[in-house]
Amino acid sequence: MDSSLIDVDTTARTVVDLTAEISRFCASHGDGLVNVFAPHATAGLALMETGSGSDRDLVEALGRLLPRDDRYLHRHGAEGHGADHLLPALISPSLSIPVLAGRVQLGTWQSVVLVDTNGDNPRRQVRLSFLDG
Repeated sequence: MDSSLIDVDTTARTVVDLTAEISRFCASHGDGLVNVFAPHATAGLALMETGSGSDRDLVEALGRLLPRDDRYLHRHGAEGHGADHLLPALISPSLSIPVLAGRVQLGTWQSVVLVDTNGDNPRRQVRLSFLDG
């Protein structure tokens, strides 16, 4: 298995497209699976269309599902930080995607994105792991 960490800065964005980095990582491989893993208690990964407003829609939907207020028992950090800790229960911290001849097999409009609502910690890492098939 080949594995690598990528650094991601989420200072200015809640939804960060990782598709290009994942494609570069897989380009030197043949057939197999790439696993994408966010080793954080307050971030997740999703497959979605980006650039068409869907990323803004996702942020707004998360705001409705996980309001930023003092209702949470988990209370350290910024107000509403408890919501950040619920995010990975809704948006998984890992994805596995088929790779054929070094090309990630995403659908036409699919992108892999890191979703991070935690403004207290904008420095993230994502682990990419390739398993030969």
